[in-house]
Amino acid sequence: MVYRDDYFIRHSISVSAVILRAWITHKYSGGDLNVKWEENLLHAVAKNYTLLKTVPPFERPFKDHQVCLEWNMDYIWNLRANKIPQCPLENDVVTLLGFLYASSGENTGIVKKFLRFHNRELEATRRQRIDYPVFTVSLWLYLLHYCKANLCGILYFVDSNEMYGTPSVFLTEEGHLHIQMHLVKGEDLAVKTKFTMPLKEWFRLDISFNGGQIIVTTSIGQDLESYHNQTISFREDFYYNDTAGYFIIGGSRYVAGIEGFFGPLKYYRLHTLHPTQIFNPLLEKQLAEQIKSYYERCAQVQEIVSMYTSTVQQGGGRQEACNLQNSYLDLKLRYGSPSTCRAFPWEKELKDRHPGLFQALLEMGLWTVPRNQNESVLEIGRRIFEKAVKRLSTVDGLHQISSVVPFLMDSSCCGYHKASYYLAVFYETGLNVPRDQLQGMLYSLVGGQGSERLSSMNLGYKHYQGIDNYPLDWELSYAYYSNIATKTPLDQHTLQGDQAYVETIRLKDDETLKVQTKEDGDVFMWLKHEATRGNAAAQQRLAQMLFWGQQGVAKNPEAAIEWYAKGALETEDPALIYDYAIVLFKGQGVKKNRRLALELMKKAASKGLHQAVNGLGWYYHKFKKNYVKAAKYWLKAEEMGNPDASYNLGVLYLDGIFPGVPERNQTLAGEYFHKAAQGGHIEGTLWCSLYYITGNLETFPRDPEKAVVWAKHVAEKNGYLGHVIRKGLNAYLEGSWHEALLYYVLAAETGIEVSQTNLAHICEERPDLAKRYLGVNCVWRYYNFSVFQIGAPSFAYLKMGDLYYYGHQNQSQDLELSVQMYAQAALDGDSQGFFNLALLIEEGAIIPHHILDFLEIDPTIHSNNISILQELYERCWSQSSEESFSPCSLAWLYLHLRLIWGAVLHSALIYFLGTFLLSVLIAWTVQYFQFVSASGSGPTPARSSSEPPAPTASPAVTPAADASAQDRPTVTNNAEPRE
Repeated sequence: MVYRDDYFIRHSISVSAVILRAWITHKYSGGDLNVKWEENLLHAVAKNYTLLKTVPPFERPFKDHQVCLEWNMDYIWNLRANKIPQCPLENDVVTLLGFLYASSGENTGIVKKFLRFHNRELEATRRQRIDYPVFTVSLWLYLLHYCKANLCGILYFVDSNEMYGTPSVFLTEEGHLHIQMHLVKGEDLAVKTKFTMPLKEWFRLDISFNGGQIIVTTSIGQDLESYHNQTISFREDFYYNDTAGYFIIGGSRYVAGIEGFFGPLKYYRLHTLHPTQIFNPLLEKQLAEQIKSYYERCAQVQEIVSMYTSTVQQGGGRQEACNLQNSYLDLKLRYGSPSTCRAFPWEKELKDRHPGLFQALLEMGLWTVPRNQNESVLEIGRRIFEKAVKRLSTVDGLHQISSVVPFLMDSSCCGYHKASYYLAVFYETGLNVPRDQLQGMLYSLVGGQGSERLSSMNLGYKHYQGIDNYPLDWELSYAYYSNIATKTPLDQHTLQGDQAYVETIRLKDDETLKVQTKEDGDVFMWLKHEATRGNAAAQQRLAQMLFWGQQGVAKNPEAAIEWYAKGALETEDPALIYDYAIVLFKGQGVKKNRRLALELMKKAASKGLHQAVNGLGWYYHKFKKNYVKAAKYWLKAEEMGNPDASYNLGVLYLDGIFPGVPERNQTLAGEYFHKAAQGGHIEGTLWCSLYYITGNLETFPRDPEKAVVWAKHVAEKNGYLGHVIRKGLNAYLEGSWHEALLYYVLAAETGIEVSQTNLAHICEERPDLAKRYLGVNCVWRYYNFSVFQIGAPSFAYLKMGDLYYYGHQNQSQDLELSVQMYAQAALDGDSQGFFNLALLIEEGAIIPHHILDFLEIDPTIHSNNISILQELYERCWSQSSEESFSPCSLAWLYLHLRLIWGAVLHSALIYFLGTFLLSVLIAWTVQYFQFVSASGSGPTPARSSSEPPAPTASPAVTPAADASAQDRPTVTNNAEPRE
């Protein structure tokens, strides 16, 4: 502790603080040497302490040990004496958020987790301050409204026991900050600021903790002029362990988030700083200014719409009153002053600024608009949007985009954020408007803040991939995806709204396209005919199509329930009986009938249907609160492979009501949720994604990327996305190219792979349309996006391999990436991938060893190109779906013919025959000339043969051709409503 390290002192103690204490105790009341000093200190007559200045390890002197070392020891020590150990480069500043986050005021937010410091000095300091927190938080905020509940989340810590920790910062309904701390003694303490937060203004909030003192500062403006400052002091000891849990920015399942936007957020884990010492600039300043300008403009639009609506409705009310039989009104109308029109308060300048808005209001019948101001503004926004979309759905709809953009802007300002998403896509892709990524970000963020499902998915996808100038941030991506994922099961149980079942239908798959139908289509009419005749399978399929809106049929729950009822009561099919029982239990489109539903459920269960066995457990859990019977049925159904039962058992363990288990068991609950998720259960998948993002369970180590993947999987089943995809597919089948391109662009920008590949396919079919209306390279962009998705089709890898091989517009040729794409297609079992790799080798390309390992081709066994070619052609042939000769089989045969011919040409027999024939030819030539000389006559010219040489075989298919037909994708339909 006093001297530096040397040969004898190997590890001197590093001291950060030294406290020297002195005290005097009475001779007869203390001072016993056998008593601990803490107890003597308590009985001291007088006491004092002082802080001693510590000396860093490398500023200490060397100790003179006065010991003679052997010569080799001194030499070895000198070799290491001047080597200073390097601590990991680390500081305590953490950027929790570097980009703007649109908070919709719902129960989802960004989850962040701190790890322990690698640096021993920093980690030791952190541990020492568990009961004396010293840290600073700095974040930017833009608030649209104060909290609509008691508290809304800004930034708070959740410990390993799922309880609030230190710090927890919330916004109140009056606009104050509510700051909560966890005390060492186990209780919680909260304080509320005296001042309120500014609305619709970017401001920086700085909160510094120094033991029991908290300083809160809000600063606004470019120069961060102090807006409010408050110092709060406490005598209690706060408990602060920032690694024993996780932080949440915004909302969570415990509390809703704020309504507004978060800007950059920095966290100083070990320092308390004055606002002038904090470096946390608003990086996306231009985008932040655009957000502020947007809401300023929208406030004006909403005021115009509200006042116009109110005036028209008041005038309508007076007119209605005049039509009543009222003597007073008759006299007033006859003798009173004539009624005059109420003047609108806006000026000509305002009308010139919003011409489209005034035109739309004049053409709109406002008598049926709700009288509530917020509802009326939203309803008018919806009507303006529908009018714009109707123009986009015409034959030349894409040509109308530039003219409907002002209407979409007004609709967005009225709070109808489907319009916001349309604008975001138009500007991000340059769809018949100048491409403007800043405007695209603006409207995407505005739509996300307004909880528009497609906008949130767009934001989640862009942050998941880190594309289009959005930073790669999986926690931020999860915040957006989880918001839609939690709504997806609720949307599926709602029989209203523009929803359709999300089906994986590829435009390259002709067989699947043939079975798409409508209510008057051949497929539907045939199913209806068979269902009327009592065919149980036809009845079930018909009911599923009508209930979920599948296969091109419009959603019609009432008609679906009629077929469920007919099948359940007329046939003995257990699936139909179960389906009808569920709709009777829930009253979905039919009056509830619990008694009949229970009878049907028991009947279906007796026939061995595992869904019905699970349904009986659900009945005893929900209606009878009999958890013993519920667990019994669920355990039985789980053994039969029912994922709903696995999820329900997990809920029992999570709620602590599993029979025989006295308390909650999150570990077992997580295991059951994971099993349910593997079976495709939506709620089970959501719980697993939550466990992966928080990392609070040992069985679910923190993995933000996996959390995003699981949440994205659920979000992409949302019915509102399915409706957009279905409209694009119907337009494609009807030959309406403009509408098909529009809706597939809208769906593709949400990040769903099937729409991306379908859009690229449309752009290949109609390159003129894509080139004229899109500001991006459609084929390249969307095939490239699709190959980075999980489960991308092999033809997308082949297409990207071709684009890299030949080069595409601004993309130069890249054989290495081309090889990677073909190898991925080959690994997916596509024969064309093997064939194209073989052709690259034929052209002289070298396949890297890591690609061969990827394909499980051992370079030690296949040490040359010929051996690799043989292996690739053989795999190509085995993977080919063609029964007759295929390009793979012909290429394999041609390769072996070349090998045989080469072997023959290099054999000893050929050398012997060649030498023999050459000798015979020379002997014959000599004899011939001797004969000519003897006869004295000239030779007659021989007639040369004109037969053409034998053609040389060549590969029949280039790397861009398809060697085999694509496998037809299968769609698993699950129509029964689950609980």
